[in-house]
Amino acid sequence: MSSVAAPRRAVNWGLVRTVAGIAVLALLVWRVGSGPFLAGLRMIDAWAILAAVGVGAATIVACAWRWQLVARGLGMRLSLRTAIAELYRAVLINSTLPGGVLGDVDRAVGHGKADGDLGRGIRAVVWERTAGQVVQIALAVALLWALPSPVRPYVPRVAAAVALFALVVVVLALVAGRRGPQWWRRAVDTLRADVREVLLTRRIWPGVVFFSAVAVAGHLITFLVAARTAGLTAPASQLLPLTLLALLAMGVPANIGGFGPREGVAAWAFAAAGLTAAQGVATATVYGVLVLVSSLPGVAVLLFRRRAVAG
Repeated sequence: MSSVAAPRRAVNWGLVRTVAGIAVLALLVWRVGSGPFLAGLRMIDAWAILAAVGVGAATIVACAWRWQLVARGLGMRLSLRTAIAELYRAVLINSTLPGGVLGDVDRAVGHGKADGDLGRGIRAVVWERTAGQVVQIALAVALLWALPSPVRPYVPRVAAAVALFALVVVVLALVAGRRGPQWWRRAVDTLRADVREVLLTRRIWPGVVFFSAVAVAGHLITFLVAARTAGLTAPASQLLPLTLLALLAMGVPANIGGFGPREGVAAWAFAAAGLTAAQGVATATVYGVLVLVSSLPGVAVLLFRRRAVAG
């Protein structure tokens, strides 16, 4: 009797990330209860909402400028008005759907199709997000090393390990770009050209760094507003490193509308710094809600798009 091997099913990484986010939240509820989540929601007031909307608008504009710089450097058309509208829409999607990156995927594909070059549109968003993450990590390392925090003793070693890992990845990519398959060589050549001819040019990188720093500042201010709203009276110098750790955790694409790793890391960091895990969870919860509220102009973008398609 002959047997035919069943085809392997591809792993649904989107489902895996969603389940991971749910698991983190479930663990937090089991450890600290639902009280901190509910307490954070009850403490949100009009002042916090107005502050979040204002800071969120400045952050969106900074990110839009960064995206426009990168896109135009790649030879694409992108007005600042369009970039702002699409970023509001992307933040809204990221804040309401699992994964935390679907909004960026949507704007990358939409921009690429609108400009007639899907690949270049995707590359523009990937480079824009990557540049923002690099600046955020660099600022986080500097501030975590300069300010007292639970991870301060480990910052130099972690930074060295990350730098070494990045160097190994770059070297392996370059080696594979010379000896690998043709499609891989083309991809490496394209990425190398993007870095050399776009990101590292004097007309691009200073603006990208500046607007990335403004965006990071916006996230930090919103998190500090969330901490005060949640009732924390600790000095900003103590809260800032904890905020950075929570924001770095948001880069993990395993969440439910942004909730998950951020709350888990905030609970650990606040407790390790002499506060309480409940305060960390409450602060992170308030932050998530404030980000969602500040993204609500994205609803208008969604409605406008739907009417334009229907018309």
